[in-house]
Amino acid sequence: MITSLNRIGFRLFKKWATNNHELNYLFWECTTRCNLNCLHCGSDCSKSSLVKDMPLDDFLAAIDTIENPSSDFIVVLTGGEPLLRNDLEKCGREIRKRGMRWSMVSNGHLYNKKKHMSMLNAGMGALTISLDGMKASHNWLRNNESSYTKVMDAIELAAGSPRLNFDVVTCVNQRNINELSQIRKSLINAGVKSWRLFTIIPIGRAVKLTDLFLSDNQFVELMDFITDSRKMVDIDVKFSCEGYVGKYELKVRDSNFFCRAGINIGSILIDGSISGCPNIDRSFSQGNIYEDNFNDIWQSKFVNFRNREWLRKGSCTSCSEFKDCQGNGFHNWHDEKQNVLVCHFEKTKNTTVCQQAI
Repeated sequence: MITSLNRIGFRLFKKWATNNHELNYLFWECTTRCNLNCLHCGSDCSKSSLVKDMPLDDFLAAIDTIENPSSDFIVVLTGGEPLLRNDLEKCGREIRKRGMRWSMVSNGHLYNKKKHMSMLNAGMGALTISLDGMKASHNWLRNNESSYTKVMDAIELAAGSPRLNFDVVTCVNQRNINELSQIRKSLINAGVKSWRLFTIIPIGRAVKLTDLFLSDNQFVELMDFITDSRKMVDIDVKFSCEGYVGKYELKVRDSNFFCRAGINIGSILIDGSISGCPNIDRSFSQGNIYEDNFNDIWQSKFVNFRNREWLRKGSCTSCSEFKDCQGNGFHNWHDEKQNVLVCHFEKTKNTTVCQQAI
């Protein structure tokens, strides 16, 4: 439960962090090519992207502008599927030469023992792999009949490496919500210690597929499942940072909701655009590395990320939770004139959930 004192203290912390806006998490959308054709892809990636992979030297020139990077600064290679780049190890080594850590987000389809060792040798310190259900549900969402087998092999490889900070993420939808207990058991058996769950908002390919979206009752089932799972010692389960969940705050994650996009989290997108996290609508880009100094943009722009009072509109206008929610996750806004796409707080209110094992 969030007490009044806890609320006030966390608001003060958020204000300090926002004013300080120390960059410590930088996504690099290093490719928009992908070897899968997932039904929920927010990036709408394809095997033959019209946009070429960003040259490594262009990205390095951008991060070399960062003055005195924080001691916990980390570059996260994302896409598309980063493993489609043939220079990934060189990318990692060049980042490490600059005293920066790096990690990767992958669908796991190409992650075999040889690649695992080469990534570790290139200095990869963290890895996130997606698992989206038991076999049929996962393969349906990933649109590939062999994906589940390959991703489970990849998960076992990564989980068996004690030097790697590894977690699994799962997109919870109507096809897999009744499999969560099974998924949890399979991850524990594979040696996974950390599991993050998230839901889908209507962007990218997901807009037209209603099977992806949870009802309000199902969303509460998910919150209750995570709450109960966090009492276990075998695996650390948490809800992602996607949105504010009211009475479930601190029950489903380690700290109160805080969308850090543009505050501590930045991204360099495939075309050089500079933004918050990669899921945010491209209209909110703040500059471009091919025209601007990255560090200057980080320090002087991002006004609409760091002062979110402009989000007090539509359903957020008179919401009693705005001071703590601040318009929900920034990726829920796809036009400054529109309303929030999904209100997670609203989903947790006035719902009647049937008691069942999920």
